[in-house]
Amino acid sequence: MKIAMIGHKRIPSREGGVEIVVEELSKRMVEKGHMVHVYNRKGKHVADKTKSIKPQKMYHGIRIITVPTINVKSLDAMLYSFFATIRALFGHYDVIHYHAEGPCVMILIAHLFRKKTVATIHGLDWQRAKWGGFATKYLKFGEKVAAKYADQVIVLSKNVQKYFKDTYGRDVEYVPNGVNLPTIVEPDIIHKKYDLEQGSYLLFLARIVPEKGLHYLLQAFLKVKTDKKLVIAGGSSHSNDYVEKIQQMAAKDKRVIMTGFVQGKELEELFSNCYAYILPSDVEGMPISLLEALSYGRQCVVSDIDENMEVVGELAYHFKKSDVNDLKSVLEQLLKEEKALDTKAILDQCAKRFNWDKTTDQYLRLYKKDR
Repeated sequence: MKIAMIGHKRIPSREGGVEIVVEELSKRMVEKGHMVHVYNRKGKHVADKTKSIKPQKMYHGIRIITVPTINVKSLDAMLYSFFATIRALFGHYDVIHYHAEGPCVMILIAHLFRKKTVATIHGLDWQRAKWGGFATKYLKFGEKVAAKYADQVIVLSKNVQKYFKDTYGRDVEYVPNGVNLPTIVEPDIIHKKYDLEQGSYLLFLARIVPEKGLHYLLQAFLKVKTDKKLVIAGGSSHSNDYVEKIQQMAAKDKRVIMTGFVQGKELEELFSNCYAYILPSDVEGMPISLLEALSYGRQCVVSDIDENMEVVGELAYHFKKSDVNDLKSVLEQLLKEEKALDTKAILDQCAKRFNWDKTTDQYLRLYKKDR
């Protein structure tokens, strides 16, 4: 098949879960003999906004097509997905695959030209606090368009699957994300840069946006008596005001370290050596960073939203969503118990439930399926 991917920012990139999903699926589809064209957004380097990204044309056999856009929160995805869709109409694709609710608005155009479309809803994006009134309505419209016009709709959690059935009467496919089992590495870069040792810190690693609940974690951690540090790893995503608020909160406690966006070996070291990974989010789709923490065999603490609990089951600590006092109590329990990790059970669950090869096969099957 000849497949187009539209909706992410760019690959290769760790700017968000959507980018990781698009890259992992596309690489495996190419390995299976399919032709994949990925429509990247033109933009600045996520770790250095002053540095332009040099467009690539090929990556692991994937053809990359770079599309112009405007780096304005309310216009970025809309303009990019419009230009990408217009170009894709002339690409003779067997399927155009849209990722995330905003870009799904352009399924209207593809449907008008009788192109086969698949939509992956990575989460109910209109619920995210960073969006204003117009953007929220636009995202909700994209969700409705996907529900009505996409040939196949894929969701990442049973909760969102039920939501589509209850809200739109649409049966959608549940296909979980995958994760690659990594190699555990010793602290080197993180020791030299931040004086971190194995087990000496708690880790928050995600985009610094309101719905990830980092403010709850900081409020709780500042009240906890411990010698362990809190490492906050991640960058802004159209959320500079929130990042500034977080920086002000973090500055109150010398135990808090903000690394900014991380990738490569530094990322591997942070996951490999943390005492526990914390994800206090209010809204999720299927959090890639949580899957990655599990794949490293790490202890995890998550908010009790359905999307998190569906991933961790009984393998992690959890607290009531948005409840700072409950999170504080759970952190104190975690630090006091020093409970032995059942690493084998965690890794067995990852390998069984979150397998990229199985996930890719499910996507390819749905590409061929009629509505």
